[in-house]
Amino acid sequence: MSVVSVQLKRLDHAADLPLPAYETAHAAGMDLMACIPADMDLAPGKRALIPTGFAIALPEGFEAQVRPRSGLAAKHGVTVLNAPGTIDADYRGEIGVILINHGDVAFAITRGMRIAQLVIAPVCRAVWADVESLSETSRGTGGFGSTGTGKKGVGE
Repeated sequence: MSVVSVQLKRLDHAADLPLPAYETAHAAGMDLMACIPADMDLAPGKRALIPTGFAIALPEGFEAQVRPRSGLAAKHGVTVLNAPGTIDADYRGEIGVILINHGDVAFAITRGMRIAQLVIAPVCRAVWADVESLSETSRGTGGFGSTGTGKKGVGE
């Protein structure tokens, strides 16, 4: 497992909240908490930008990905709208999480509630090689659903 040092600035309105942290020894993501001034309800079908109370300075060559928490999605239908949200190494503003409620009832968001995960990942930059043709593969140009569904040999 590799470790990267990331500068973090806790904003004034988050002074009482803990920093994002890994909840288990092998967790890939750190939990992000809602840094809202007052509890709120997220109505079904609605979205909201939820502040986290901190900003970061990632080293060059890294990004931070904001991802949903599986428990919120499975139990309540609440997820991150632009998942994964990308935080670039040159962004210095407060990290926000766009939550959407796909559930049937209002979802209560409370200050300090764990609402998303933050994963730090390396970034590769592509250099395009403009060519006349691409190599052949057995899949070829088959797109969405072209490899079938279910068990091998079923639905192909």
